[in-house]
Amino acid sequence: MNTPIRRLAVACLVLFLALMGNATYVQYIQASELNSHANNKRVIDDEYSRERGAILVGGEAVAESVPSDDQFEFLRTYPAGPLYAHLTGYFSYTYGRSAVENAQNSVLSGSDNRLFVNRVVDLLANKQPKGGSVDLTIDGVGQQTAAQALAALPAGTKGAVVALDPRTGAVLTMVSQPSYDPNQLASHDFSAVNQAWTALSEDPNQPMLNRATQEIQPPGSTFKLVTASAALENLNLNPASIVQGGSELSFPGITYTLPNAGGGNCGGDQITLERALNVSCNVTFGSLAMQVGQGALAEQAAKFGFGDRLIENIASNASRFATDGADLEAPQLAQSGIGQFEVAATPLQMAMVAAGIANDGVVMTPYLVQTVRDPSLRVLDDAGDGEEYSTALSPQSAQMMQQMMISTVNSGTASSARINGVEVGGKTGTAQRGNGLPNLAWFASFASAGDQQVAVAVMIESAQATDDISGGRLAGPIARSVMEALLAP
Repeated sequence: MNTPIRRLAVACLVLFLALMGNATYVQYIQASELNSHANNKRVIDDEYSRERGAILVGGEAVAESVPSDDQFEFLRTYPAGPLYAHLTGYFSYTYGRSAVENAQNSVLSGSDNRLFVNRVVDLLANKQPKGGSVDLTIDGVGQQTAAQALAALPAGTKGAVVALDPRTGAVLTMVSQPSYDPNQLASHDFSAVNQAWTALSEDPNQPMLNRATQEIQPPGSTFKLVTASAALENLNLNPASIVQGGSELSFPGITYTLPNAGGGNCGGDQITLERALNVSCNVTFGSLAMQVGQGALAEQAAKFGFGDRLIENIASNASRFATDGADLEAPQLAQSGIGQFEVAATPLQMAMVAAGIANDGVVMTPYLVQTVRDPSLRVLDDAGDGEEYSTALSPQSAQMMQQMMISTVNSGTASSARINGVEVGGKTGTAQRGNGLPNLAWFASFASAGDQQVAVAVMIESAQATDDISGGRLAGPIARSVMEALLAP
């Protein structure tokens, strides 16, 4: 073989190997990415021609595919409309998928590797692949109760409610107001879909934002639960310990003082820690924050989940104690101790704080999907009893926190959450945002009845810039109604 032919043969071999390498890369390494790409219309057309699996709550479909008289054969529908929109998400030909529809797409569409045998059987029977189903942890009655309670507030009010099972982390209720109707985005009338998307995207109230997991706001005095927990763990205090009270907290060499809401003195210059939580004394918790120190307080917040995205399957943002690397000055640390300055949390995060206290100090990882099944109802995944996130408190400290939260409901600012015959613990919060923005009303709570237990957090934002908003008056009754619904026999 002469030299030119040899070179040509080598070049052809190199090109052949490159072609085989690229085909292997595309078929095996990039396959998942290409299949899930929003612009891959071949895959989308294929998915739209399948009977997509249902998303279930209590055995009832909250997202399902029904036969349609068009080229796609099936239409995705959401029987409850806005009630579960932020959980199911939407399945749109034009705008893709979100929330559980996206996170569990491989099972719902039938393309999951664990459904390979099902696909082979369908192929031999000349049938389109059928998707599996996803069971959510949501309690339907609790979900409806929370949505109705938020809807009963004055027009334009925004808010969110989250309820957890403290023992497992299962999300029992998650509602965000305002919501939207995912049926509008699933329609096969693409002109109407585009109009709906534009209207939703340009709505200043952001109805597609899940305020329960995505919006971080100052938690106000509900954060005093974290500060109190840090004080018990680091300062060897108990509910009867004497702490600083009075009408304002001063700082050496600084003219600024931290006052109590309404200018009261919390019952005296020296009060018990339990009294301080009962009346939500800013002076006490600002002082305790400085005694505990920034490092220990930040560590306590992290044990409850601050700094982490806490849940799978739906969009979420991490809550924040302080900006990374920030060295807080004394007034800033004191304000942080009462849930102001740079502290910002989601309702899910504050529900985790209450749940961790109720669960004797053990914080469980929140989860939304309980069971995943194939089309024949064989279980592919089951969350079981959940997974532990952290131990935020010793059992002794957690029990002291429970005692103080219960007394705050029985004889303090959280009395609006009382339920006859049920042990309820709670903490109110009214967070200031400044810049003409309305205050926020917060409530973090837990309740126990027999072998049932639930933790609930509520966040409400008034439609108008007003100081006439408080956690006890607005958020507490909503938390009570949700707890009653979830604890009902």
